[in-house]
Amino acid sequence: MYIPVWFREEDPRILHELMRLYSFATLITTPEGLPFASHLPFLLDTERGPSGTLRAHMAKANPQWQHFAGCEEALVIFQGPHAYISPSWYADQLSVPTWNYVVVHAYGAPHLLEETTTRALLQDLVETFEAPLEPSWRMDSLPEDYIAKMLRGLVGFEIEITRLEGKLKLSQNRPAADHEQVIEVLQKSGDPDASGVADWMKSREEGTGKREE
Repeated sequence: MYIPVWFREEDPRILHELMRLYSFATLITTPEGLPFASHLPFLLDTERGPSGTLRAHMAKANPQWQHFAGCEEALVIFQGPHAYISPSWYADQLSVPTWNYVVVHAYGAPHLLEETTTRALLQDLVETFEAPLEPSWRMDSLPEDYIAKMLRGLVGFEIEITRLEGKLKLSQNRPAADHEQVIEVLQKSGDPDASGVADWMKSREEGTGKREE
C-alpha cells in the first residue's frame, strides 16, 4: 500500500483497535495470479504471534479456501470510516478535493482449522457480536445435530499476521486551521462515516504545515 509519511501508522495498539472496530474485512488471495476476494467477519487474537492472529470462517462452497494450500501470503483489508473532503473548506482555495480514510492491511499465510477448532471459533464469534445485544442469542440454543450439519458446510481458518500496514489519512498535511475546519464540517454533516472520520481526526495530533499530496 502506498503510504506517505504523513499518514503512516505503525503503533500496533492503534492498528489492533482499528481491526477490532471494523472487523468485517476483505480477504484477498491471488490463485494463479488472479485476485479473488471474500468479505468476512474476523476475530483478532493479539496474544498469538508478534503481530497477532486472525480467525475467520467461510462457506465450504466458497472456492477461496482451496487457494490456501501453498499460499505464502494473503491480504486482509480492514476499512474504517471515510469521507470526501472539499477544498472549499480550506483557507487556501488553491487546492483540490481529496478523501480522508482509515485502513489497515494485514498479511500472512492462511491455514485451515480442524472441525472442533472451527466450532470453538464460531462460539467466539457469536459471543463477540452478540455481547452488546439485549436479549442476546446463544449458539448452544440450537440442537446438536443442527450445529453439526452447519459445521459440515463451513471451513474455519486462521492467519498469523506477518506484517501490518496502517494508513490514517486525516488531513495531517494541512495547516491546523484547515484541520479544525474539516473536523467541524464533517461533524455537522449528519453522515455516520463523516462523523467517524472527524472522531479519528480529533484523536490524532493536529496537522501542521502543508504538503502536496
